[in-house]
Amino acid sequence: MNEMNTPKETTTERKRRRRHDDPEFKKAAVEHGARHGGDLSGTAGALGINYWTLRDWVEAARTIVTVPATPRTAAELEAEVRRLRRELARVTEPREILKKSLGILSTP
Repeated sequence: MNEMNTPKETTTERKRRRRHDDPEFKKAAVEHGARHGGDLSGTAGALGINYWTLRDWVEAARTIVTVPATPRTAAELEAEVRRLRRELARVTEPREILKKSLGILSTP
């Protein structure tokens, strides 16, 4: 018989095997990205993984809620409140500027 490859055989030969990364590697990749300012494309390129894979790992890490081992002190809670208020101000300021500029531009 003729030993020609059938189309089905050539497609399975071309398929790459799915890569399975261990949880330690995923955690290290997420931490590496955080250390480099959240640059996922640079981190993914440096580690040889797909950008979207790394993005999924980062999203999964964000959904994991860690409970502190010890009760938090009042000072820690106050520091977190200050940090959250700064973040809220940083996020709402551009929105307020945009709302004001839209109001100015929409008047005849």
